[in-house]
Amino acid sequence: GRIAGWRRTIAAAARRGDQYAVALLQMLLRPVVGYLAVDLHRADLTIAAAKGLARDVRAVTRAAPISNGNETVSAGGRSKQVMILGCTSEMRDVRNIEIRTGRFLPDDDWERGSSVAVLGSGIASELFPGTGAVGKVVRIGDFRMRVIGVMASRGVTLGVDFDQVVLVPLATGMRLFNRNSLFRIMLQHDPQADVERIKAGVTRILVDRHDEEDFTLITQDAVMSAFSQIFAALTAALAGIAAISLSVAGIGIMNVMLVSVSERTHEIGLLKAVGAHPRQILWAFLTEAVLLSTAGGLVGLGLASASLEIMVAALPGLDATPPIWAVAAALVVSIGVGAIFGVLPARTATRLDPITALRG
Repeated sequence: GRIAGWRRTIAAAARRGDQYAVALLQMLLRPVVGYLAVDLHRADLTIAAAKGLARDVRAVTRAAPISNGNETVSAGGRSKQVMILGCTSEMRDVRNIEIRTGRFLPDDDWERGSSVAVLGSGIASELFPGTGAVGKVVRIGDFRMRVIGVMASRGVTLGVDFDQVVLVPLATGMRLFNRNSLFRIMLQHDPQADVERIKAGVTRILVDRHDEEDFTLITQDAVMSAFSQIFAALTAALAGIAAISLSVAGIGIMNVMLVSVSERTHEIGLLKAVGAHPRQILWAFLTEAVLLSTAGGLVGLGLASASLEIMVAALPGLDATPPIWAVAAALVVSIGVGAIFGVLPARTATRLDPITALRG
């Protein structure tokens, strides 16, 4: 149940924040040693390549080039090192970014960046506690930039905490980190379009530019497939751990009931002497074992519920609410474990000789 909830969270995060069809992660396939810098620059992803993809690939509606890095942001004596994303105005639609106050990055020429910034809600609160950040000046590295907007609180989306991110114009970000290439190009496409055809178009254009396939295409479906494989492995591991735990718990219940049978030998002999049927004795001990396992199951559910409350409080975006059927299944399994491992002690009690039991 918890794994299913986490899977729903990841899927929702992907739909909410990653509506792009293809992310281009530039990955050089040759070692840097022994090659001239011009070879590396030629193979890098460029702004021109991003414009070409947006213009020439059919069904692509937006292209959002990204340059990123970590830098110290400071204002009013406060500072913090955060992720800086150099991007364009298209980033807002591609990642569904909401603005709490102010405005988003201007729709300027991609190669001419102004000295403005949009802050995540978390970093804005830390740098300007109790006051508005819009209109204030922050220093990012050696650059002074004016804050023109603050993003709405969003939390972590596929590994990126947007509450602790600063967005700057693409060209400004590239100058800030002294780079001539992009980190990533995110493409948003018509949801009805054929993703494989889009991938083929992107590959053809970039291979024509680079003369080789020195990049990687990652689709949203591929990301979700990778998460599904991870969760499948995690589910199998948890199932194995649960099976071992249930076996250990069952053996514990069986030992407790065997001790109970040995301590109540005289009582069992008395019951048999007054005419109690073996089936009645069997059901009596089975019921005791089931009650013992049910109590353990209820305690476990209580501890699990408390743990989930703490987890959700620490990670508000995490959907960790187990479905009703999972809670019911856990209780049924607890009852089943008690019934199965309680059979041997109960049968041992029914097979006792009444005379021997009374003497014992």
